[in-house]
Amino acid sequence: MKKASFLALILVVLGVFNLHANGNGEKKAEVKDVESKKLTLWVYDSGRVEVLTEVGKKFEEEYGVAVEVALVDLSQIRTQMLLASGGAEAADLAIIPHDNLGGLVSNDAVLEIDLGSKKDKYLQSAIDGFTYNGKLYGLPLAVENIGFFYNKDMVKTAPKTWDEVYAVGSKLVKDGKAEYIMGYPDATYNIFPVYTANGGYIFGKDTNGVPNAKDIGLNKAGFVKGLEWLTKLVKEGYAPEVVDWDGAHVLFESGKAPFISTGPWALNRFKEAGVNYEIAPFPDNGAPFLGVQGVIVSSASKNALLAATFATEYLATEETMMKLFDAEKRPSAWKTIFENSGDKDALGFNAAGSKAVPMPSIPEMGFVWDAWVNAAALSFSGELTSQDALNNAVVQIETQIAESK
Repeated sequence: MKKASFLALILVVLGVFNLHANGNGEKKAEVKDVESKKLTLWVYDSGRVEVLTEVGKKFEEEYGVAVEVALVDLSQIRTQMLLASGGAEAADLAIIPHDNLGGLVSNDAVLEIDLGSKKDKYLQSAIDGFTYNGKLYGLPLAVENIGFFYNKDMVKTAPKTWDEVYAVGSKLVKDGKAEYIMGYPDATYNIFPVYTANGGYIFGKDTNGVPNAKDIGLNKAGFVKGLEWLTKLVKEGYAPEVVDWDGAHVLFESGKAPFISTGPWALNRFKEAGVNYEIAPFPDNGAPFLGVQGVIVSSASKNALLAATFATEYLATEETMMKLFDAEKRPSAWKTIFENSGDKDALGFNAAGSKAVPMPSIPEMGFVWDAWVNAAALSFSGELTSQDALNNAVVQIETQIAESK
């Protein structure tokens, strides 16, 4: 047994846990009052499990406390973390997308994280994503945005406008070289740049830059124009009326559609299908959502300080962040890794996300999705005009917000 491991085990047995300054003057945890010799970390995608398990073993060598990494559905993570604030069982740490943060903070389910001098090592946008009411509640791992994919065997250069997308795609369909211009993985997140290209927004912001739930933009002119463009493709037969995440990807990877708007999760399937793709910025400077994935510490953890130590001392290092990036090519939240990546796909996503807007993390965002989906369906089917459908959506959102108070 290594000396550090043996010492840590003795400290566990003796119940000693405090903070001391390391050689750099930063605070580091020692073991005290540990309720169990195990920390649990929940993750919702499999790509990082191996690396996190490896890092957990290094932590155990020093502290004698194992780190169990478990693959758990995101909806369950969110639910159990909320329930844990009321006394239910949950993990000590969990990886979540930042837009899940608002509800957790509002219910006192997560703890603040102090990164100290390491905060400057991260992209500011990543820090912003996990900052709520001026306080940092997560350790960022990766930033994430979708990109505009085009098939280079069908389209030689990336269209600069959505009108050009329509012109190029419709000609391919008319010439019998494609079945559709594009399929929609959804009518919301993955196609958001069509709305923002026209000035659309979800919530306005107050003077401090915080999303303002009283300023809902879904039925404003820019958003309506975006839905009208999407509806035009459906009505003219250039996009399937049925919104289908997998079906949209199949259309692109089978060469039946020259374009798709999607994210890093699609890379492996496109490569396996042998698609000669390129990732480009969105036409008309459309801005995708910026998502930030990060680690949170549960307020219900019996070993919260030890959990925070694992996050800030073992995960928040360039070595670990590089391993996480290598395991799953999502743009790293660690500044130097993000800036120096030579990976072609990562560079493509970085360019596509240069104008990305952080997805609102306020709890009211939870009322937007269903209303937005319903509005798009009503518009695509022709049951309502895009304007009327989005007017209905705003009424639905405002009603649910009022009822939640």
